[in-house]
Amino acid sequence: MGRVSALKALQAGLIVAAMLPARQALAFDLNGAWASQRDFCDRVFTKKGGTMEFAEMSDLYGSGFIVNGDSIKAKAAKCTINSRRQDGDVTVLNASCATQIMTSELQFSYKSINDNTLLRSFPDIEGMTLQYSRCPM
Repeated sequence: MGRVSALKALQAGLIVAAMLPARQALAFDLNGAWASQRDFCDRVFTKKGGTMEFAEMSDLYGSGFIVNGDSIKAKAAKCTINSRRQDGDVTVLNASCATQIMTSELQFSYKSINDNTLLRSFPDIEGMTLQYSRCPM
């Protein structure tokens, strides 16, 4: 995967973090595996030793990410969440990320649709969103 597509996969994968939706009083647990197409969860992820990992050819079936606390793992990058803030029903996430090529600070905006669906928005591209679904473990 090239550097540009790796960064896009990273950005798409970082829509998650532990969040506190404006309309809920309790934190929403985002730990687990999330895929851009729920029907392909078993092709994007595989279970190894009790933990979820990316399947070898997962890129062919969409994007995904794995959340464990403040750690987010995408196919081509690992990130640590530095901060979160609520802006209405949207959560803005700041993270430090590293790929094999570089490190960077990234910002992401997303909202919870329901317990198993997230919608990432791109403030610089009006109307563009990506939806992710929680995969069954």
